[in-house]
Amino acid sequence: MRRTKLPQNPQQAIRIVENIAKTSSNQNQPSWSFIIRNHLSEGNPDQVLSLHTQIRQQGLYILGLVPLIFKACASASASASAQTYGKSLHAESIKFGVSADLHISSSLISMYSRCSNLIDSRKVFDEMPERNVVAWNAMIGGYLKNGDRESALNLFEKMPMGRNSVTWIEMIDGFAKSGDTLRARQLFDRVPLELSNVVTWTVMVDGYNANGELEAAREIFEMMPERNYFVWSSMISGFCKRGDVKEAREFFDRIPVRNSVNWNSMISGYAQNGFCEEALAMFRKMQNEGFEPDEVTITSVLSACAQLGELDVGKEIHYRIKTKGMKANQFVSNALLDMYAKCGDLGQARLIFERISHRKTACWNSMLSGFAIHGKCREALEFFKRMEELNEMPDAITFLSVLSACSHGGCVDEGLEIFSKMETYGILASIKHYGCLVDLLGRAGRLKEAFGLVKRMPMKPNDVVWGALLGACKIHVDNNVLEQVMQEVVGTDNDLDSGDNSHHVLLSNIYAASDRWEKAEKMRMAMVNKGFQKIPGLSSIIPNHTERQVLPV
Repeated sequence: MRRTKLPQNPQQAIRIVENIAKTSSNQNQPSWSFIIRNHLSEGNPDQVLSLHTQIRQQGLYILGLVPLIFKACASASASASAQTYGKSLHAESIKFGVSADLHISSSLISMYSRCSNLIDSRKVFDEMPERNVVAWNAMIGGYLKNGDRESALNLFEKMPMGRNSVTWIEMIDGFAKSGDTLRARQLFDRVPLELSNVVTWTVMVDGYNANGELEAAREIFEMMPERNYFVWSSMISGFCKRGDVKEAREFFDRIPVRNSVNWNSMISGYAQNGFCEEALAMFRKMQNEGFEPDEVTITSVLSACAQLGELDVGKEIHYRIKTKGMKANQFVSNALLDMYAKCGDLGQARLIFERISHRKTACWNSMLSGFAIHGKCREALEFFKRMEELNEMPDAITFLSVLSACSHGGCVDEGLEIFSKMETYGILASIKHYGCLVDLLGRAGRLKEAFGLVKRMPMKPNDVVWGALLGACKIHVDNNVLEQVMQEVVGTDNDLDSGDNSHHVLLSNIYAASDRWEKAEKMRMAMVNKGFQKIPGLSSIIPNHTERQVLPV
């Protein structure tokens, strides 16, 4: 049945319910239940609580709504006021003498558990005059969701009545999600034959995949008597997460009847692993086979466009979103913003940014990253200042983007100030942040400061850091710093992380550029003796498909 779109204003909602009630044989529960279930299905628990407050102000206490209100409190558990509201409703339930109702008690257990209040959850459970399997499952699930596996296992073993399939699924899933796949498998192997269904098998397969145990997942998968669409997607996502998109594609090609979730898993896997051409080709194939893209598909495809710089394709996707009336949720909006920013249309990116009502850090980072990529140092600094003024919390990516923008824009003093603020926000600088700062100082010709920073770094410099400093030495022809860097690089050559020989090539080129041919030749000979080969240059226009696996679509 198609759900009616209801207004979020409680007073308007009440008037609609009153109209429904006029044509209803029951003047209370069906109409109120209808509107509340609509709000819950649309993910609006706060609206449910606001509406219920209006109902209570009219002097109504409708027993059948109480479990739904507890469900709304559980959904809004991140809000402290939600648990307070739930406790108040719990007190009313005691007052009206209905707190012992099995349905209400089970809803209470779930609500307190979702609010991480296991003490009150267990108190409700212990005070129940009688319990059914739903109540036991709610308490066990509460322990597992809050990481208390031992209490869950203890309660599981004490269950006096027969366990149902939900009980076993809760246990297997709970232990697998906590990383204890050994105990999860032991429980899986204990499931009675009559309760072993496709969901039980799927939960075990997905548990292995989530923990990176792909061969164990494959073993269970191949043993499954039947498979659902979710288990196929779980295998695809598992191998994509490991970077093995070829194996993931083989699973995709084996699916007898695909649905949109399977397509989304494969497209997302391609995009996340940098196989962006394949992601776009898969997107086109999905449509050719009659599948309508959804918000998940669009987010992945926009990510592929952003990585490829395919602005025209990205614009086509944006046009599709508008013409199809697709809901631009926070993920789609941020993907659009990121695509426009990375593809260089910063004006359009900024328009989208300003239209987003509730901006998360990722939105700010997308904008800052776009400014950094395209050398807009001042704009990046202005946005960072705006973040601070609005008390938005920056993260490590925020600082990396702003530092990169400062480096490309030559804003040395501003970059040093930004770097100093990381400690204020409790963010530990990584080697990437130090690399940006070294690059910033090096580009400005402040090579001694850059070298001193490298020496003071709390972690060992990698080839990227040394490369930035050597590149600056080449640009500014500073032989004094070069000699010091050379001693460090050559002296620690065997300890460098990547094993890349690019710093040797760079040193040789620097010597040649400064007419120190003898040293340049010695460096070249040292490379030959160590078995290094200079990597031939590649065009930045034509992709080098020999460098990576090209997958069929």
